[in-house]
Amino acid sequence: MGSPHRYREIDVGGTPRELGRQLGEAAGEEIRGFCAIAMERVNRTVAITREAALDVARCSIPIAEHYNPAMIDELRGTAEGARVSLEELMLLQVRNQLKPADAGCTSFSIGQPLCRERIVAQNWDADPALDEFTIVLTRRPVGKPAFMTITQAGLIAYIGFNSAGIGVCANTLPAPSRRSGVPHYFLLRGIYEASSLNGALDSVNRAERAIPANIMMTTPQGPANLEVTLDGVHVLTGDSCGLVTHTNHCRHPDLIAINDSFPELIQSHARQLRIDSLLTPLSNGDGCDSAGGTRQIDSPDESFKLTREATLEVFQAALRDHDNYPRSICRHVNDDQPTGFWQTVFSVIIEPERSQMQITRGTPCSHPYETYRMTSTA
Repeated sequence: MGSPHRYREIDVGGTPRELGRQLGEAAGEEIRGFCAIAMERVNRTVAITREAALDVARCSIPIAEHYNPAMIDELRGTAEGARVSLEELMLLQVRNQLKPADAGCTSFSIGQPLCRERIVAQNWDADPALDEFTIVLTRRPVGKPAFMTITQAGLIAYIGFNSAGIGVCANTLPAPSRRSGVPHYFLLRGIYEASSLNGALDSVNRAERAIPANIMMTTPQGPANLEVTLDGVHVLTGDSCGLVTHTNHCRHPDLIAINDSFPELIQSHARQLRIDSLLTPLSNGDGCDSAGGTRQIDSPDESFKLTREATLEVFQAALRDHDNYPRSICRHVNDDQPTGFWQTVFSVIIEPERSQMQITRGTPCSHPYETYRMTSTA
């Protein structure tokens, strides 16, 4: 019997159709359960019929197939293995095209010169009903990087890292959207097929996107945050010490005006100020000055002033933070309408150079971080 603190782990590989079929067979119960409640959870925040939602899913299939035929082929295999229809599976991919912004998160990424090892992390604040359909999944596609994600079973990709050293977190970004286009999860999958920041940017830029999103990354080229709108991809690379933070509103100078047109998502500005207050002092020590510049140092090793252990301790403390509880970085159920039922479903710290993630199953204030490692072979 597995630990109640850990998610189920699944490892699949092969051609797209083979990989999908293995996943459908291994996670069929979770996939069927997720399909069964998808519309009920969507209708908690927007009124839409199942048939109208399925129409969006059907229209999205050829658009996504044009973007990447192999991804749709994998979903066909998953549908076969799980004994659901491709349209039902596609409905899971397009849920966030049916309703207003549907999850709030706090994320950050750190790298050199502040820390020896690159780390990207976030709290995933969303619907706790999705916990029972959540798994830790390693995919090993033929001819492409292997990657591990924490994801709801049936999604083409979500939060995680690949064997090329790219780590990915995802935040909702309120901005203009449309109902048809390449679903957001396909963009994440495209990033996992890349091996560099430029490759990741190319995979996002070429998609005919349906919704905006924020993608926090660590890459071999350093931390990067992508504010993705329908019209473009704006990159934030953080301060000179290698630290970048983000919550749920636009921060790039070219996009800030968008914030005036959309309601603030679950106290995003307050959480941004708080996470900056908790993490910015890291970059104001011996290696960097208070303005974000780098001090002259005698030895290159002096710039690596934070050990991995010290960084993890600070990150975990920040992700557990209860300032402004229950509307805090570690979020709990409250009386906000209509999103008060959202809470921190899991917290994740990704270390791609170690091929591992640390994840809490539940709020990080009351659940332990468990380590999940992707081995070199299945």
